[in-house]
Amino acid sequence: MTSTTDAPAASDATSGVLTHRQILTILGGLMMGMFLAALDQTIVASAIRTIGDDLHGLSVQAWVTTAYLITSTIATPLYGKLSDIYGRKPFFLLAITLFIIGSAASAFSTSMYMLAAFRAFQGLGAGGLFSLALAIIGDIVSPRQRAKYQGYFLAVFGTSSVLGPVVGGSFAGASSILFVSGWRWVFLVNVPIGIAALYVVWRTLNIPHTRRDHRIDWQGAVAIAVGLVPLLIIAEQGRIWGWGSDRAFACYLIGVIGLAFFVYVESRAGDDALIPLRFFKVRTFSLTSVVGIVVGMGMFGGISVLPLYLQIVRGASPTQSGLLLLPLTAGMMTASIVSGQLISRTGYYRPFPIIGTGLMVVGLALMHGIGAHTAFWVTALYMVVFGFGLGNVMQPITLAVQNAMSARDIGVATSSATFFRQMGGTLGVAVFLSVLFSTVGDNIKSAFGKAAQTASFQTAIQDPNVLHDPRNAQLLKLLNSHGTVSSSALNDTSFLKHADRRLAEPFFVGFSQSMDTVFVIGAVVIAIGFVLMWFLPAIPLRTTSGLQSRTDDARAAASAAQPAPASAPSASSGESAVGRPAPGAALDS
Repeated sequence: MTSTTDAPAASDATSGVLTHRQILTILGGLMMGMFLAALDQTIVASAIRTIGDDLHGLSVQAWVTTAYLITSTIATPLYGKLSDIYGRKPFFLLAITLFIIGSAASAFSTSMYMLAAFRAFQGLGAGGLFSLALAIIGDIVSPRQRAKYQGYFLAVFGTSSVLGPVVGGSFAGASSILFVSGWRWVFLVNVPIGIAALYVVWRTLNIPHTRRDHRIDWQGAVAIAVGLVPLLIIAEQGRIWGWGSDRAFACYLIGVIGLAFFVYVESRAGDDALIPLRFFKVRTFSLTSVVGIVVGMGMFGGISVLPLYLQIVRGASPTQSGLLLLPLTAGMMTASIVSGQLISRTGYYRPFPIIGTGLMVVGLALMHGIGAHTAFWVTALYMVVFGFGLGNVMQPITLAVQNAMSARDIGVATSSATFFRQMGGTLGVAVFLSVLFSTVGDNIKSAFGKAAQTASFQTAIQDPNVLHDPRNAQLLKLLNSHGTVSSSALNDTSFLKHADRRLAEPFFVGFSQSMDTVFVIGAVVIAIGFVLMWFLPAIPLRTTSGLQSRTDDARAAASAAQPAPASAPSASSGESAVGRPAPGAALDS
């Protein structure tokens, strides 16, 4: 085994202990990479309706989101495994580079399917940005002290949450900037930010790494791709193909075979596996993996329709809808700060994800009651509840996994936990948007039928000015077809901006009813996670970082290799949570 050192910035390589200043230097590079990914999420979400309308494919926007999530999900465990073997820095730089290239290509898309393909490439980079940043945090900061530095990362998410909607909305609202369509700058803006991140990470991310001689589990990578891609495709296309169609059945069959082959390959690969099966013997890891899928489904699925509700039903612009989501962000940041400080002081994390999932269920259940005429302060209050719950879940779950696993497995353990959460999110977005667009047509038709009996609607359709206004043509066409909604009406909803509000009212009501269904499903899904959280083991947090623990392991191995004095019996370290000696590692029960 050869040792390669990335020239740590004045770090004490003999002890593995970094000073506060050294940690802040490294955090500067991590925050640049995380800002790139966090900004992309908010900036694209605020502009997706404009993009869908311009490319005539709003109803297939799930492809754009799903393609990105598929590749980022599959790439995530690869980043974790490879970084454990070869070091974090080269793969963090690779992730940023792929993200930049994918962003630039996305900016020049001419159709929603082309955009989905480029977003898939972009996702190859995104898969490493969050997971590697979290793994590096585990390397340099102990679980007990992590709250001390949590404010820096909250600043990144808070800044991106504020800037993303404003910048994305401004770009989407502009017809052109420097002779390029405004919404295309949503992706182009990532290029200069990414280049700056590359430079900062290259200069600051210098921590010791001891190379481990392992083979790369390419068979596992291929198997998991074969297993997941067909299942995610049918989740998005099931409403079009039919859930029991031949193509759907083929996707089910290929997916199940792929996942079965993945388990077989991993069982033979041992420690070289992409996700070593011995991890699942650790109750914390196995439980949080299941909870990650469940919470990811409810979280991403529920959040994905909120911008659509604000823009389509409430008539907000992309910029306004982004700003209107700030109550959710405020709740999440407040809960993260409070829970982080309490965890740091007490050393216990278990109560917070239980409280968090409970609040998420309550938040989504409350959102079920919002409609076309609900006052925004009510919606904002519900978003705060949901965000507060979310802030109590995400960080403690990651903390629990890193605390339960040995230091040598922090990278693959962190990326695996992220992988399961992203997999749930990918399924949630695909399924929930599929539910939305498969039910919205019938709900709009029903709403038109009820509206036709009201005096306000009758007055509108008898007004010559309304009947001859070209801005109402699409709605009058819907009326003549007895409320039957065509795919073109769902692919481009921009006609609602200037249409007569009385005629558009059934459209808004139908959309809000379909979104209510999504919120109910999300609440039920997260309720399962709430029940599972009660079985999460309570393990006291370690006070040593991953880097310190690995240094201690190396010293212990070196001491064991030398003849021990006759009068000094060797001390045996406890078995770690994954069956290997790991000083400082917590035992999982």
